[in-house]
Amino acid sequence: MPTIAFVCPKGGVGKTTSALLCATALATLYDVTIIDADPNYPIQDWAAGGNVPRRLSVVTEVDEDTIIDAIEDAASKTPFVLIDLEGTAAKIVVYAISLADFVVIPLSGSDLDAKAASRAVRVVLQSEKLSGKRKPYAVLFTQTKQTARSRILTNIQNNLIDHGIPMFETELNDRDAFKAIISFQQTLDGLNPSEVPNIEKAKLNVWEFMEELVRRLKAEQDRDRVTVSTNGEGPA
Repeated sequence: MPTIAFVCPKGGVGKTTSALLCATALATLYDVTIIDADPNYPIQDWAAGGNVPRRLSVVTEVDEDTIIDAIEDAASKTPFVLIDLEGTAAKIVVYAISLADFVVIPLSGSDLDAKAASRAVRVVLQSEKLSGKRKPYAVLFTQTKQTARSRILTNIQNNLIDHGIPMFETELNDRDAFKAIISFQQTLDGLNPSEVPNIEKAKLNVWEFMEELVRRLKAEQDRDRVTVSTNGEGPA
């Protein structure tokens, strides 16, 4: 029952959109809970449109006093739990990351975004030190162009590689359909092709991200099983 946290202290990087896209894609296959722990409650606003998929549960109005209980309750009910977080200094972020099986750090490809992402990475690494457990994470590039790549983006990616910071191979491109799900309070499946272009390509993009995320989660689970077995405790 993986718990996945989406976190970045800077707005405008596509954090909430990424979490929603992933949650609604997963909900085509599994029961999923998404917890809106962003103080602006963007997912609560999206859900108010009445187009939440049948297998997706939305939990809102959580705070630092209730986030742990909310995560544990959701994990007991659905195979996947996603958490939309903002900021890095707040206790609610630290608590959520401590319970996460994987942390996704969206980054839209500017120097300011890169600095914000580095703060999120530091919080993840601090959580590792406090818990004594490895905390898997990766940077997710969002709003990227599908053709030419900017020198800024290439430079940022090279810097991340130099510092050993993991990145998703899949990027969520700059697509009208991704913006439309927020504007129209819809899912990709619910968008009107006559109003929004290239919906099928957007779905494929999200599916590729979801599949890579699931592969990474499985790899971490397999790694944990091997570690347990190596320590002489038998298979997990």
